[in-house]
Amino acid sequence: MEDTLVKVEGFVQSGQPHQHVVVNVDKLVKASRDESLRRVINDCALVNADGMPVVWASRLLGTPLKERVAGVDLFEALMERAADRGWRVFLLGAREDVVLAVRDAYLRKYPHLLVAGWRNGYWDGEQEEAEVVEQIRASRADLLFVAISSPKKEIFLGRHQAAMRIPFAMGVGGTFDVAIGRIRRAPRWMQQCGLEWLFRFMQEPRRLFRRYFIDDMAFIWLFIKEAARR
Repeated sequence: MEDTLVKVEGFVQSGQPHQHVVVNVDKLVKASRDESLRRVINDCALVNADGMPVVWASRLLGTPLKERVAGVDLFEALMERAADRGWRVFLLGAREDVVLAVRDAYLRKYPHLLVAGWRNGYWDGEQEEAEVVEQIRASRADLLFVAISSPKKEIFLGRHQAAMRIPFAMGVGGTFDVAIGRIRRAPRWMQQCGLEWLFRFMQEPRRLFRRYFIDDMAFIWLFIKEAARR
């Protein structure tokens, strides 16, 4: 985490656009099947592992990652640092009531936080998307947090980061819902044991069953293929 925060500080100081991504089992499976997503991930300036199975796989493959850096934890750390450093933040994504609740919650928590702008995550067509991009560019934000689903958020940032010129842009998925308590975070012991996915599944079983128990099973085969190459 500390290495990541140091990197982000350098990105902000540079003023040049950088894209960040977290990878977990689901995103690695998606990237194995989606060339455009894989290309965006590989082009990112900073990649973190958000998922203990990814960290465990890295160790078993002989290229160990230091630790898991969860997107929700990084978001919280960066909001605190933005308030301390005077960085401007832009919040994009989720429903209008959710993004407004996130804005208000963090302004209460960090009164000196500079919120350069906010917008919900719903728009139609290229024209409206271009308007979203212009709104973000005009905000002159230092940090952009995008709370829309994968791979939409990665593709959006990969397509528009150069035009928006945000020093650090990060996809945060469902983090906004966690930040305002709409979705509960797993207890620390479950996070450390790699069981946070199970806690999430128990909260949204109908939505997450296919993802966890069907689609993401392909990760095992990906791991076997990678191990065979070593």
